[in-house]
Amino acid sequence: MEEIELGETPEGNIKEIEITEANNKYKCQFEIIKEYLNAYIYDNDTIKYKGQINIVNIQYHLGVYKYDIYNIFNDIYELNNDKFQLIKDNYKNELRIEFTIFNKKRYININLYNDNNNNDNDKDYFKAIKEIKDIIQEKDNKIKVLQEELIQLKNIEDSINKKYNIKDKEPKHTLEYHSGIILCSRVLNDGRFVTGSDDNTIIIYNNKTFKPDLIIKEHKAGVNSVIQLNSGELVSCSDDETIKIYNINENKYQVIQSLKAHDDSVTKIIELKNEQLVSCSGDNSIIFYNKNNNEYIKDYSIATKGWTGPMIQTKDNEICYYEKNNSTICFFDFINKKKIKNINSISIASGIYDSLLMISKDLLLITGYNKISVINVNSYNLIRTINSSNSSWINAACILNKDMILTADENKRIVVWKIRGDNLKLISIKEDAHDERIYTLSTLGNGLVLSGGDDCSIKIWEI
Repeated sequence: MEEIELGETPEGNIKEIEITEANNKYKCQFEIIKEYLNAYIYDNDTIKYKGQINIVNIQYHLGVYKYDIYNIFNDIYELNNDKFQLIKDNYKNELRIEFTIFNKKRYININLYNDNNNNDNDKDYFKAIKEIKDIIQEKDNKIKVLQEELIQLKNIEDSINKKYNIKDKEPKHTLEYHSGIILCSRVLNDGRFVTGSDDNTIIIYNNKTFKPDLIIKEHKAGVNSVIQLNSGELVSCSDDETIKIYNINENKYQVIQSLKAHDDSVTKIIELKNEQLVSCSGDNSIIFYNKNNNEYIKDYSIATKGWTGPMIQTKDNEICYYEKNNSTICFFDFINKKKIKNINSISIASGIYDSLLMISKDLLLITGYNKISVINVNSYNLIRTINSSNSSWINAACILNKDMILTADENKRIVVWKIRGDNLKLISIKEDAHDERIYTLSTLGNGLVLSGGDDCSIKIWEI
């Protein structure tokens, strides 16, 4: 049986007809409430029946005709529609109402037998009707609340899309103080920011004038990573195979230690929560350093399978790093000095450059060629993979705030993403943010973001 669509009618709208049969005058009242009819049948003003008729029964008799059931009772009420004829019959304790629609005879049987002296039944009946109405009203109220929440969410989303739309934005500042590729950047504790370049220099910038406060020329090759320790010292690592530690005093610096523990480029250096330093290199090793009498001393090293690139602390006892030669993401327990998990990165994000980023306590974001992936660092399961649809290396990522992240790629784009649990939603894209590939992103605070890359320039964006 094909379903018949029900129309809308105001609750409490009573339709009434009168039928005279064998000197008995029947008054029939029908109140339409959702899928039920409340029916009241009077014999010469004496109630003979009151109860509910399920509209489904009427639909059954209507068969496949898509005739609005409420319009049928409008027709009963009017008794003047050319397509409708009402025929009345009295069958013992039943009132049989027959009508013809589209030359097909239909009918409703209503049992007139009812004990009207039972007041409890009357109370139960009206109580049931009230409960039904209350349930309907409660559901309608919930639907209204959900609709209002949906409108609010849409307004919030529209506001976010507008606020973080960088498609047509131009940089607030363009800084051109390096003569080489910008390889790394970092915000310092005092609000200033620092960049490292393959022109062998480190520059610390004033965060108000956006001009250099200090230029450091201590490395003999490109500077791959610069960090600031919790104790305030600056640390850099370089293709010249060294790590240098500086004491920074306003616009002056002093090299307080130079470490030569690797036999190849030092690609990344991080400070752990326990204040150990860790460095990785192209010499197939990762080295851990302890601080002793204000100097860092090699504690132990672990062997890696080939060039080791980005590295990040994922737990209190664990680091994650990328081995390029065998395309593997490794998790290492540095307390117990053992590998915990190896994950083949081909399906996750091949060709990782420097883009391991913790976007929450449990979620690690990894970028590579044309992909952004999210791994749960507790289960080591791949949770999500998002294609960038741009066929390019995604070289950098940074957290803008608790809800938003940025990525940058070799196709000169900066992309804004909204974090939704373990998923990302693309918000906007700035095409041609630089003249060449972008290698580094840093959040400066106050809505400002730094980007730098192959064109030797640093750009400051307001997002």
